[in-house]
Amino acid sequence: MSTKIGETSETLSADEFEDRLRELPPSAKLVAKVLEIDEPLSQSQLAEESLLPDRTVRYALNRLEEENLVISRYSFHDARKQVYSLVE
Repeated sequence: MSTKIGETSETLSADEFEDRLRELPPSAKLVAKVLEIDEPLSQSQLAEESLLPDRTVRYALNRLEEENLVISRYSFHDARKQVYSLVE
């Protein structure tokens, strides 16, 4: 079964979430922490809040999406942008 961006076919326990996050680079951990405090956020908002470069935030989001730890959807305020949230 394929998973589209913004959809996840699995529900993770808190322990599973932490185990997957533990294996990721520090930038992905920081982005996840920012999303834990304030979500949903766009890529540019994440860069501003985390003080990371745009390119690093993009890499971190890609890694988080690969591990199904974050979901994305189009913004209601600006359909050209995607906003990101942690999976529940």
